[in-house]
Amino acid sequence: MKVLTLNCHSWQEDEQLAKIHYLAKTIQENDYDVIALQEVSQSIAAQNVSGNIKEDNFVRLLQAELEKLGAVKYDVVWDFAHIGYDVYEEGLAILTKHSIKKSDSFFISDSTDTTYWKTRKIVGVTVSYYNQPVTFYSCHLGWWNDEEEPFQNQVDCLLHRAENNELAFLMGDFNNNARLQNEGYDYLMQKGLYDTYQLAERKDEGTTVQGKIAGWDENKQNLRIDLILSNQPVQVTSSKVIFNGINREVISDHFGVEVQINM
Repeated sequence: MKVLTLNCHSWQEDEQLAKIHYLAKTIQENDYDVIALQEVSQSIAAQNVSGNIKEDNFVRLLQAELEKLGAVKYDVVWDFAHIGYDVYEEGLAILTKHSIKKSDSFFISDSTDTTYWKTRKIVGVTVSYYNQPVTFYSCHLGWWNDEEEPFQNQVDCLLHRAENNELAFLMGDFNNNARLQNEGYDYLMQKGLYDTYQLAERKDEGTTVQGKIAGWDENKQNLRIDLILSNQPVQVTSSKVIFNGINREVISDHFGVEVQINM
């Protein structure tokens, strides 16, 4: 099973449509089973086309590009968490080529006010993978030292919602550097989660953010904040950073992570 996570930084990128096409082409070529995306935005002012999805929704345009390329059909689940940059509904998405048995979206922040930029929501799907139910969550969490929206509370809420006996993967931007001890990453590990990067038989250096980006304005380090975690030990063949200028072109202020799991 091949999975990908990427914080898209959507509609904040130069040549955004070209980058959507490049992402679609990569998805087609790599034939991912499941893709988790964060910062998947649409304009507040855009016209609704289906449910809560509007005409310039990033993942809608990505899905259209995949169809143009003749890729295998990917079903999409999207929901928005909060207003971003005053003009966007910023959300999360999951794409999968497997049969979706159920989908979910839920708040993990204390705030449920979608006009507040620290409001956090999770999108999840359960798919049938060779008759085995597997759940995936697209995650975009807050910061360890945020007094208004503590990271620990968000993790506790997420894991409480995700409690079941099924295999589950938590994928996305956790806004906590895995290389920093006694903070958010260690808290995740203490909760009994497994980091596919650490489990991988083959892996690279792991950096997913270089220098300062939104939310990390003072950063001068190489960070590993985009993670693919599981609630059970799994056999991970490889973990690679993608869209970092080495493995594919850069298309966001975050690099992506692709992981191959032997199911």
